[in-house]
Amino acid sequence: MTLSLARRAERFPDRTAIVDVSEERLYAPAETIHENRVTYDELSAMATRTAEHLSALGVETGDIVCLVTRNRVASLALLFACRRLEATFFPISHWLTPASVERPFDCTDPDLVVSEAAQRDLVRSIPFDRTVTLDELAEADRDSFEATDGSGGELPLLLLHGDDGRPIVGYSERALEWNCISNLVTWRLSADDVVPLVTPLSAADGLVRAALSTLYVGGTLLLDRAFDPGDTLVAVESETATFLAGRNQSLSDLTAESGFADRADSLERVVVEGPMEDEVRERYREAGVSVARAYGRLECPTALSQSLESTDASSSTAESPTRNATDVGRPVPDCRVRLRDADGTVLEGEATGRLELSGPVVAGGYVNAAGTDDENGDAGADVRNELSDDIDGRGRFGDGWFETGERFRRTSKDAYRPQ
Repeated sequence: MTLSLARRAERFPDRTAIVDVSEERLYAPAETIHENRVTYDELSAMATRTAEHLSALGVETGDIVCLVTRNRVASLALLFACRRLEATFFPISHWLTPASVERPFDCTDPDLVVSEAAQRDLVRSIPFDRTVTLDELAEADRDSFEATDGSGGELPLLLLHGDDGRPIVGYSERALEWNCISNLVTWRLSADDVVPLVTPLSAADGLVRAALSTLYVGGTLLLDRAFDPGDTLVAVESETATFLAGRNQSLSDLTAESGFADRADSLERVVVEGPMEDEVRERYREAGVSVARAYGRLECPTALSQSLESTDASSSTAESPTRNATDVGRPVPDCRVRLRDADGTVLEGEATGRLELSGPVVAGGYVNAAGTDDENGDAGADVRNELSDDIDGRGRFGDGWFETGERFRRTSKDAYRPQ
């Protein structure tokens, strides 16, 4: 099955795709959620209408559509609308500042910027004048378009930027699909899973690891405008959430809420980006939740993952017998990993060296500022044509491998840990 939302709507039209738990009122009491359910058929129809609005505004194959918003159902509808038009979707984080929000636009020449009204102050700092709000987009004319199957070669369907606005990487539909497949195999995702989103949809781990993987497998995504631990825990309890993937701070904040163990009773599996404090991990164990640490990057949403640990009460440690607390884990399916020393020699066996990644789950390359050159000769490549190998000294794509520049240790059990 491809990334096609329409095919999922045909297979299970009435299945709930998203529950929007965002409060209806701005100053709603704490731990208040609103349950707006969107089926796969409704989400697909929303994507079609959005594509018609975009088409009427002149968006076509190869164009770039930016979105500045918090987490919304419309964000996912816009992504799938871009897929149907073979355009490129570029979500811009609302966490950027008026100064840093210029950085993504220095590297791209978008054809349209869509934003929510609440981000008007941020939008004013964008050096681009072709903007519409989500409300204006919904009220725009609708124009018929020739739907594609989304197989637009290796052209980026998605651009993602780093935490401070740069660098920017491009993902083809194929790369996104392979990431979804890898995630569902690694963490046993299924159509029965209910997954709260605790990371922005503008981030690789939020959009690719959590949201797209959930929709790919036919599960249900719980979506809130912005993460609030109290509201999330209410949603976990009321919607019987089963799987949770997020960053250490968000997952730690959840355990600090009153009655966490009882309210998180339905959770089965948690994946944490980065190291988790022992006492926080223990709270999840006490709630019967299996925990795995994962490692990913902007250039590869998930490269390494621990296996989900045992929560058998008879186990004195509740840890996998082969896991070391400092390990990040082993390579996920479809991600090849190797270590090289300073001379470029590929290291075998137990070793410490620079981590390199390869495979269909890795991004296609960086987007560089137009009109510039670098030592690789690829900077300034138009995102519609070719992505660049190197940027900002962050990493490098070359010869089928992405050089992370990070030092890792490979153990005798083929597990990896940062050095």
